[in-house]
Amino acid sequence: MKTIAALALALSTTLPAASADAIQPGARLAASCTGCHGTNGATQGKALPPLAGQPKDQLLAALKDFKTGKRPATIMTQLTKGYTDDQLEIVAAYFAAQKK
Repeated sequence: MKTIAALALALSTTLPAASADAIQPGARLAASCTGCHGTNGATQGKALPPLAGQPKDQLLAALKDFKTGKRPATIMTQLTKGYTDDQLEIVAAYFAAQKK
């Protein structure tokens, strides 16, 4: 009985980590974007631009411009400062790969 309990405890602590690893890095990094730009970048309405299916280079250039302040914004400037350039590239690739 103790063996079964120990096995159950061991499995319960490793399964959450395994499922977190199964989430692709782009989706994990882009999670903060979905609050405004919609799930998978499919914005509802016209207030904000959709990100899904946009060219990666265009998205990456916009993200870097927000980060450096070249493109003024309120929230985007602050959000992008929390990412490295490599992470911004992953986010851009993720949204570019999503269906419009």
